[in-house]
Amino acid sequence: MDLQGRIASRQGEFLLFALTPPRSSTTPESAQEIADVTARRLEPLGLDGLILYDIDDEGDRNPEERPFPFLPTMDPADYLEGHLKSWRTPVVVYRATSKYTEEELRDWVGSQDPSRRMAVFVGAPSRERPVATTLRRAQQLRAELAPDLLLGAVAIPERHTRKGDEHLGLIAKQEAGCSYFVTQVVYDVNAAKNLVSDYSYECRDRGLDPLPIAFTLSVCGSMKTLQFLRWLGVHVPRWIENDLRHADDTLDASLQQAEATALELISFCRHLGVPFGINVESVSIRKVEIEASVRLAARLRRELTR
Repeated sequence: MDLQGRIASRQGEFLLFALTPPRSSTTPESAQEIADVTARRLEPLGLDGLILYDIDDEGDRNPEERPFPFLPTMDPADYLEGHLKSWRTPVVVYRATSKYTEEELRDWVGSQDPSRRMAVFVGAPSRERPVATTLRRAQQLRAELAPDLLLGAVAIPERHTRKGDEHLGLIAKQEAGCSYFVTQVVYDVNAAKNLVSDYSYECRDRGLDPLPIAFTLSVCGSMKTLQFLRWLGVHVPRWIENDLRHADDTLDASLQQAEATALELISFCRHLGVPFGINVESVSIRKVEIEASVRLAARLRRELTR
């Protein structure tokens, strides 16, 4: 069964790999070279789908200095159509809806082939950000123009820890037409399990079938990368920071930790009967971190095919 079939039938056990497009200053020739290398690197993994992120400057969400400078990237839809069009699995394209006019979103949504494309809509990173199209309006456009285009939404375990109601937000997004969720990077496994548990039992109380949740895992090759994750709002437990800080090989220790987190979430979701997927995120430009992400995906592929 393909990815759309698994999600539409509310099954799980799928593997995704997430990328950011090249920088917007990248020449077409270099962008094609990057796409070709990416395709060769990921082909052996047996992925069920690919995710392309839509990067937005989140500086107005966090007043602290950004550990890494914001560098605009190519539009993921343009990168896909111009350089990765021959990719064989379904591709999930993120759309930061606040950046696009309603006309631009109409054109994109209406031109998508639901058998090859899926979407995740993301709202503005802060209330201060000027909004061209609201998340709710973007959801309405998808329902009007392309009801067969599977739409996903973001799930944030840390927000559930702070506010305790993220599971209700997931249900609201489910009722608005979303078919699956993709989490922010998970380092705090207990926060993710709390969210899944509350969502599962709330669905049971309401007579709803839970939607698939794709848990995002990422490797961390340096303490500066860890600092950046924190800047983005990812909660990294102190014990994990200590392990990474004192490890002989930070990257290998991070890979081991990410694998352990994924295995714990897989076991927990199977226990609760919540459909799930695994999304391995690779947004670094460092070759060693990219290769470590590929190794993580290969290990988790084996677990999902048992």
